[in-house]
Amino acid sequence: MDAAASHYATPLPDDLIAVWRQVFERQQAFAEHAMKQLDDEGFFRAPGPGMNSIAIIVQHMAGNMLSRWTDFLTTDGEKPSRDRDAEFIAPEPTSSSRAALMARWNTGWAALSATLDALTPADLGRIVPIRSVPHPVHAAIARQLDHYAYHVGQINLIARLIVGTDRWQWFTIAPGATSAFNAKLFAGKGVQATPSKSKS
Repeated sequence: MDAAASHYATPLPDDLIAVWRQVFERQQAFAEHAMKQLDDEGFFRAPGPGMNSIAIIVQHMAGNMLSRWTDFLTTDGEKPSRDRDAEFIAPEPTSSSRAALMARWNTGWAALSATLDALTPADLGRIVPIRSVPHPVHAAIARQLDHYAYHVGQINLIARLIVGTDRWQWFTIAPGATSAFNAKLFAGKGVQATPSKSKS
């Protein structure tokens, strides 16, 4: 089984916070698997006029993560120190600039992870503001899951366009490999869905 596709063979935990953590980790791994296939030129290349490069998307996601997840329970998710518009200005296309962007990217994911590690089930009903709009904690986290999935999809599409299908290394199940992948997962397993409890 491909090491990347094995992410889909790992059962999700029962605990909701742990589920969120695992899904976020998959999103990070999905994006990084795509970015590792790009040289610096590809990393900074916009797919078309007026469109964002992967470098810009990384810059934006990092800024979002640092703003949203720093002091998550006690401050507005949109920090006064954040300059969102600047996140969409193309950074200098150099190896050192790429390294700096990836360092900030890693810092953003670390802030996310630290916040999830500190959360308890009792926190999920608390209210946190994002741009002054109140969100229950679980809704604020769902909002970020949705946002990051959108951008991770962009990263993968742009990277695949640049790398080319012939050289692309799949993170998900490769085309034509579904039957073999499913056979490995289903082999010898008798796991069934848990039936619902009848109401008396």
